[in-house]
Amino acid sequence: MYEISVEMDFDAAHFLRGYKGKCEALHGHRFKVMATITTGKLNEIGLGFDFTELKKQLGEVLKSYDHTCLNDLPAFKSINPSSENIARIIFGELKHRLPGAPVNLDSITVWESPQSHVKYKPD
Repeated sequence: MYEISVEMDFDAAHFLRGYKGKCEALHGHRFKVMATITTGKLNEIGLGFDFTELKKQLGEVLKSYDHTCLNDLPAFKSINPSSENIARIIFGELKHRLPGAPVNLDSITVWESPQSHVKYKPD
């Protein structure tokens, strides 16, 4: 089995409703996102999936997040834009962009700082 990953980042603000701490106030991050896909097969030239195509599809998802207040996006109107929820939402959006691809979307990892990250991997 091969794991293929790409990383991209975006800048955004958010606040966590009901947090009862400093993160309840509006603040920003440079979020880093890693998408990991898996495949057991290589194509005729020895690739499991083209990094360029995976990065393009992830970039299409992330462009709607860049330089926004995440709380204003439809996906976060009723849930907090926590790193956990961001990872799950991005997973769903990217999965829809890879139908028919000979790969499985394995996980999305979101860093909100160099020291703090969450990985979403469906059951």
